[in-house]
Parts: sequence; structure tokens; C-alpha cells
Amino acid sequence: MNTPTINLQKGQRIDLTKSNPGLTSVIVGLGWDTNLYKGGNDFDLDASAFLQHENGKAKDENDFVFYNNLSTYDGAVVHTGDNRTGEGDGDDEQIIINFEKIPDFINRIGITVTIHDADRYAQNFGQVSAAYVRVQDASNNHELLNYDLGEEFSIETAVVFCEFYRYERDWKFQAVGSGFSGGLAALCRNYGLPI
Repeated sequence: MNTPTINLQKGQRIDLTKSNPGLTSVIVGLGWDTNLYKGGNDFDLDASAFLQHENGKAKDENDFVFYNNLSTYDGAVVHTGDNRTGEGDGDDEQIIINFEKIPDFINRIGITVTIHDADRYAQNFGQVSAAYVRVQDASNNHELLNYDLGEEFSIETAVVFCEFYRYERDWKFQAVGSGFSGGLAALCRNYGLPI
């Protein structure tokens, strides 16, 4: 029997693997809509995953999964592809995490979304609505949790939606919702990667 979906608020943490015995792989669905934008250009939002070592930083491009590097560590983290317009219902982009394949030296995975060419088109997360992240059991597509980011952003061009982190042998989830100005470059700096 499947447990009901848990709806989280910013900052909340939840155990994933301990409270869901047998959970080995999840689908991280990310979605959003755009509003109040009259620039005439599509919003191209891009999901990324930053795999962090014990020091809280990514070491190199192997620790960064995005539209130009769709998979790392033998499929431990896989980006399913770039949606350039965000049109349609359901998840706009997905990242699959296989906990069994995550190397022992990776302790945390940051899931982020940036606006491609935000400065060029004068776009920001203040023009994005209904942003969410949801986590499904990859074995049966049962939704385990959902985090609605709300409407709290204005000039930010990058947002850390959530993080998965290892605690002893278990994986946990934290609803983050932290915005950055400076797009993907700012996130790379935050996670220790050269630009």
C-alpha cells in the first residue's frame, strides 16, 4: 500500500529511504509556469544537479549534471532532457537519482533551476509561478513528496529547489527554495565549480 504524498514547506526535511524501505531510485520532477512577461521570448528554464563531496563542494564536471552532461557515475544521476519552453502539463524537466549508484564520497545533491539567457531577455523568477519539485519512487511512479516553492522570488535568475543528503546509510530530502542572482554562473561558484 502506498503512503500519501507529503507536502513540505521551505526548510523542512524528511527521511526518504528509512521511511520507504526498498526505495533505491527516485524521479525528481520539476515544474513551473510563467506569468507577467511581455518580452516575447520563451522562458528556457534548466534543471541541474550538483553532486557535493564532504566539503560541500562539487570537484569537477563529473559532479555536475545538466542539459550538456545528462548522466554521471554510471547513471547514478540522469537528466532526462531539456524542455526549452516549459509548455504543457506535468513536469517540465526530470532528474533520476539512483541512490545505490551514488559513490560513497558524494554526500549531498543540490537540485537547481536556472533561467537560460535571463539577462539577455530581462527574465527572472519573479515572472515564474507555480514552481514545484516532486519526488516519485522510480519503481512504481508513486509520488512520495511535493514542495511548492510559492511566489517569493523577484530578481533571482537561479534557485536551489531542494537537496538530497546522506545521513549515515539513509538518504534524506530538504526543501530549500533559495534564490540567487547571476544565473548558472552564480550556482557554479556556490558549489565550487570554475566557470
